[in-house]
Amino acid sequence: MAETATESFIFDWSRFTVQIPVYADMNKIYEVWTTQAGLESWFLSKAEFRNQENALRDIKSYAQAGDQYTFMWWGYKGPEENGKVIAANGKDLFQFSFAGECVVTITLKMIEGACIVELIQDNIPVDEKSMVNFHLGCSQGWTFYFANLKSIVDGGMDLRNKNEKLIRVINT
Repeated sequence: MAETATESFIFDWSRFTVQIPVYADMNKIYEVWTTQAGLESWFLSKAEFRNQENALRDIKSYAQAGDQYTFMWWGYKGPEENGKVIAANGKDLFQFSFAGECVVTITLKMIEGACIVELIQDNIPVDEKSMVNFHLGCSQGWTFYFANLKSIVDGGMDLRNKNEKLIRVINT
C-alpha cells in the first residue's frame, strides 16, 4: 500500500532550523555572533562572555568554547539568560546552551555571494510547555532576530523595539 504525504511526515518538536542569506563577509557574520559588541548590535541589550577563569572578555573579543555567557533582551523583563559556549571555531561554527537544556548551533557557509546563516535549536524537551515556549516561541523569536541581523549587516535599520512601554510586539 502506498504511503500518503501526511503519513510520511512526522513533525519533530525537539528541534527547528532557521536560515537566512546575508550579503556580508563570513568573518563579519562570525563576529556579530561571537562578540559582545556584535551581539548587542542586532540582538541583545546585554551580552557578556566570561572565560574559564571568570574574567570578562573585551567587548570585541571572540567567545571561546568553555566561556560562560549572560544575555539580556531589549524590552524583556524576565530573568537573564545564562549559559555556556560549547563550540567556537573562529570561522563558521558557534554553539551554545540555551533556554535550559536546549542547544543552539550556528553555522555559516558562502553560497552564490551570500553568507547563509543557519541556526538549529535542538534538544528541546517535548512536553507541552516546552513545545510552546522553546519550539514555537524561540522559533518565532529567532525568525525576527534573523531579519534584524540581515537588516543591520546589509546596511539597513535596527528593527528592535527599545521602548519598554511598548509590550507584546513582535520586535521585543
